[in-house]
Amino acid sequence: MAIVRKVKPVERFSVTRERILDTAIGLFSTKGYSGATTREIAQQAGVAEVTLFRHFTSKEKLLEAVISHYSAIPGLKSFLPKALEMPYEEALVGMADMFLDTLVQIKDWIRVMHAEVQRSPDKFIAIYHSFLDELLEIFASYFRELQKRGVLRNFDPDLGARVFHSMFYCFFNMEELLGRKKYRPTDRTKAVREFVSLFIRGTLATQG
Repeated sequence: MAIVRKVKPVERFSVTRERILDTAIGLFSTKGYSGATTREIAQQAGVAEVTLFRHFTSKEKLLEAVISHYSAIPGLKSFLPKALEMPYEEALVGMADMFLDTLVQIKDWIRVMHAEVQRSPDKFIAIYHSFLDELLEIFASYFRELQKRGVLRNFDPDLGARVFHSMFYCFFNMEELLGRKKYRPTDRTKAVREFVSLFIRGTLATQG
């Protein structure tokens, strides 16, 4: 006789939330934030609209959750303790690859986000930059810790985080969004290693 495991309410809540987020990012990516309604998201997710609002109190909160859930933030946060025990170069390569993998995975959504920020700056700039601040803080906290250990020279870790982020976001933007890889493909592995090498030369403490 087969044993049927009862699904706990908390598990159902998590599964439903995940389904709503998956549906939302799909519709936001094809219709834009303004074009995708909460009713349509709920219908495609197979839930009532009131259920959607139990999980996310507003459409803006749903957008915030989508950005956070599909960003590189969760992966980088879990990787950070491991990165602190790795050689500097390998840790930077790991973070860069993780960041680029995430960007490529959600590139359609990022393309839409760029357009939405221009159309509705008052609504999107605060949400986007709140997410960006959290992402940059992960990089900055890593640099601060290595500075305490004497591995890195004295520089502003917040600005260092922006430089590191910008190198790889620019690479993604050119390759994926602007289509450079179709015009003149670049070996990503080689590019990541070279960018990291250049970054290290500007941040590593002078060895006496």
